[in-house]
Amino acid sequence: MMHPLLLEPVYRRYLWGGRRFATELGRDLPPGDDFAESWELVDRPGDDQSVVAAGPLAGRTLGDLVRGSGHDLLGRHAGLAAFPLLFKFLDARRDLSVQVHPDDERAAKLVPPDRGKTEAWYVVDAEPGSRIYAGLASGIGRDDLAAAIRAGRCAEVLHSFEPRSGDCVFIPAGTVHAIGSGLLVAEIQQSSDVTYRLFDWNRAGPDGLPRPLHVEAGVEAVTRFGPVVPVVPQHTVDPAVDRLVTCAFFTFDEVRPARTWEIGGDDACHVLAVLEGTVILEGRWHLPAVGRGRTLLLPAAIGRQVVTVAAGQNAKLLHVALP
Repeated sequence: MMHPLLLEPVYRRYLWGGRRFATELGRDLPPGDDFAESWELVDRPGDDQSVVAAGPLAGRTLGDLVRGSGHDLLGRHAGLAAFPLLFKFLDARRDLSVQVHPDDERAAKLVPPDRGKTEAWYVVDAEPGSRIYAGLASGIGRDDLAAAIRAGRCAEVLHSFEPRSGDCVFIPAGTVHAIGSGLLVAEIQQSSDVTYRLFDWNRAGPDGLPRPLHVEAGVEAVTRFGPVVPVVPQHTVDPAVDRLVTCAFFTFDEVRPARTWEIGGDDACHVLAVLEGTVILEGRWHLPAVGRGRTLLLPAAIGRQVVTVAAGQNAKLLHVALP
C-alpha cells in the first residue's frame, strides 16, 4: 500500500505573514496578505495533520499512517506515538517576536508534557537588510537578558546578522532567537508547541494591546549563550549532498542533484522539499511531478528511489531524515 507521499500544506495566517508562498514557492493562495506559515509535514494532536494529496493513500493523515502503518512508514524508527518532526515554511513580512524554546527535560515537566524544540532554518529568500537574531551578544548572561527585557532594550543584547539566501542556522533548544522581516525560511524542528515569548519589539498585538510575555520561564529556559552564526556546509560522499546539520533529532541536507539522484533503502523514511526545479518520481507510482515548493515523504517500505530532474532544469532540494 505504501507509495511516495505528496503532502498538502496546512496554512497559518498571522499579521506578520505575506504572500511569498505564492510568489516564491508557486502556491495558488486565496486572497489575503497574511500567510505566515505553511506546515508541510505535521502530526500534532487535534486537526494539525498533514494529509496525503495523491495516490492510493490520498486523504489519509500522517498521524493515521504513523500509528496504523508505522513499520512500513518509519522502518527502524517504528513504534513512535507520533511523527517527531515538523517541517514548515515561514514568510516574515514583519519581525517575529524574540523567543526561546525549552529542551526535552524542561518540556517533559510541563502540563501537559511536550517535547523540547531544537530547530534549524534554511534561508530560501532574503530581502536586502533583513536580519536574523540568533543567540546573545558575547558576555551576556541570564541576568543581563532579563534586565534588558524589562527595560524594553532586548534588541541591544541579541546577536544578529544579515543572512543570504542559502544560509542555514542551527538553533538548539535553549537558544534565544527571532526571524526578522523580509525573510522566507524553511524550518525543520522537533514537533513541539512550547514557545516562550521574551520580547515583542514593544509593539501592540492585533487587539491593540501588548502580547503576553513569558519572561521568567523563558529566561530560565535559556541554556545557550553567545552568538550563533550560519553553519558551514560539509561535503559528503554523495557529490550532490551537503550536510547542514547533524543532531540528536534530525539530519538536514541541501541537495543539488544532477540528472538523477538516489535516496532511501536504509530502512528509514526521508523528507524532500523542492526549492528549485521539478523532480519526477519513478513511473511505477503514477504520481505527478513534484515542483517548486512541494514536500514529499518517502516511506521506509518503498526502498531505494531514483529521483529524476525534469529535462532542461536545475534542481535544489532540502532533505531531512531521522538519525
